[in-house]
Amino acid sequence: MQGTGILFSEMTPPPGREDAFHAWYDEEHIPLRMAVPGFLSGQRYGVDGGFLAVYEMTDLSALTTPAYDVVKNQPSALTKDMLANVSGFTRYLAREMSVQRKPDLGGKALMAPLLYSVFFNVPEDRLAEFDAWYEQDHVPLLMESPDWWMVRRFAITVADPVPFNRLALHYLGSMDAMTSPAREKARNTPWRAKLAAEPWFKGTYKVFEQHGPRQTGRVA
Repeated sequence: MQGTGILFSEMTPPPGREDAFHAWYDEEHIPLRMAVPGFLSGQRYGVDGGFLAVYEMTDLSALTTPAYDVVKNQPSALTKDMLANVSGFTRYLAREMSVQRKPDLGGKALMAPLLYSVFFNVPEDRLAEFDAWYEQDHVPLLMESPDWWMVRRFAITVADPVPFNRLALHYLGSMDAMTSPAREKARNTPWRAKLAAEPWFKGTYKVFEQHGPRQTGRVA
């Protein structure tokens, strides 16, 4: 159910139409994508009245198939209506660069109840050092927390509305991870301090709670 490409998309339901929004998303929007070859699974999350869906694909080529073209460009009347009235829309396509997970969790890590997303827009000439810091210094220290189940890092290929180019998805067993000694340690290393002094080092952070069951596709 975990692939090397993801579609990360947020929406806030139209006021007063939350139930209709959830029914549409669970019964039409996700199932249509799960029928497209290359789509492995889709999981919804929620935070502060808004909702996120993360779609797992074998790779990003799943988005260039004739089947996906039909889903994307021939929406139903209900889909047209919902998309015309939602707010807070985001859409990021991303290619997985690395994965670090608790060895004993295996596929369970993907089912974590909390998803902590971290976006950055890193200058091209600083990407190599940023990537090295995140993978060699930052993530290993975070993973010292028992509640830090997995970290996946992505290169963003399509960004809407903010031109981020790096995304990290942190799969957490509980909110205790966010106040853990491991996180405090990871945020206070000399390497991080060096990067944090640069004007571009401004991450965008959000913690989402799992919403509903994961739906799976043809290739799982």
